[in-house]
Amino acid sequence: MTTKIAQQAHRPRVEGEREDEILDATVKLLMELGYDKLTMDAVAKEARASKATLYRRWETKASLVVEALARAKASPHPVEHDTGSLRTDLLETFCGHQGMTGNATDVMGAVLTALSTDAEFAEEFREKFIAPKVALSNAIYERAQARGEIAADLDIEVIAPALAGILLHRAFILGIPPDDATIERVVDHVILPAVRHPSCGEQEQGNHPLKQHTTRKTT
Repeated sequence: MTTKIAQQAHRPRVEGEREDEILDATVKLLMELGYDKLTMDAVAKEARASKATLYRRWETKASLVVEALARAKASPHPVEHDTGSLRTDLLETFCGHQGMTGNATDVMGAVLTALSTDAEFAEEFREKFIAPKVALSNAIYERAQARGEIAADLDIEVIAPALAGILLHRAFILGIPPDDATIERVVDHVILPAVRHPSCGEQEQGNHPLKQHTTRKTT
């Protein structure tokens, strides 16, 4: 036993660019195959690594996939923006290929079934992939409260997931892929009125005071 432990301790670690290649390969295959059909063998082949190399770093498929979703360059990673405005914070954070568009819906589609059938995966996914994004969204509304843009007693737990929820419903139930223009519509016509943002009254008259701060191309 001692000899086996010593041998494992001296095995080379998977790290740096090699680790990134494996994580990106995992996301690529996840979106192509889905979680259920993804195998460690397939990832090893795609990343040109041995299966033993993968198991030295990740004990299970669930741990590999969740880490890939949380860290891989190919996975969607919204970046927090503090623009001084709730509206522009939401648009800068969630528009574009790093937000709710691009790979994000493909990733969610690939793991939806696993969330209800694989308890180990679901727990890790919610803790390591979803929780940081929930914290990011909550922080946007908390800053808006601190600035006095929205009420201090706003139920952030309910409103913060609303944008993502609407976009995912459109994507998976209605079959309408989200884009930047849709995100802007949801922000302006659902989120801001729901939080009673002061800009909404003027927006209805076509004079949105925050509109000038955001000029973007629809992808």
